[in-house]
Amino acid sequence: MLPPPHRPAGRRGFTLLELLVVLVIVGLLAGFVGPRLFAQLGKSEVKVARAQIDALGKALDQYRLDIGRYPDSAQGLAALQAAPGDESRWQGPYLAKALPPDPWGRPYLYRSPGEHGEYDLYTLGRDGAPGGEGDNADLGNW
Repeated sequence: MLPPPHRPAGRRGFTLLELLVVLVIVGLLAGFVGPRLFAQLGKSEVKVARAQIDALGKALDQYRLDIGRYPDSAQGLAALQAAPGDESRWQGPYLAKALPPDPWGRPYLYRSPGEHGEYDLYTLGRDGAPGGEGDNADLGNW
């Protein structure tokens, strides 16, 4: 076995060329991985919104079984947490935790009677504006 090459004192470390090659490789990896990672982040927000809308829909269904109707638009989703003043058959709260905001930090929108069914429960997506495509699309229970 050969002894390691002898370097003079103070000459240890990487050369500038070696550092540049490593930086180029790291930059290329970040260029390939970064966009795919952020695309997945947008998809996960949509999945969370769909799951929350489904859970809120189940709570609304339980409310309807107890009261005989869905809360009206004026009562809103708050009726799942606190008894409306005129409801003697209320058996809630119908949610184990506080009413969650949508994944973009805004409250879910509720309308009863709805345009798409007995009620509409929806979020306006990432952009917060009606319509849109992709992550900006409206998501609802319809």
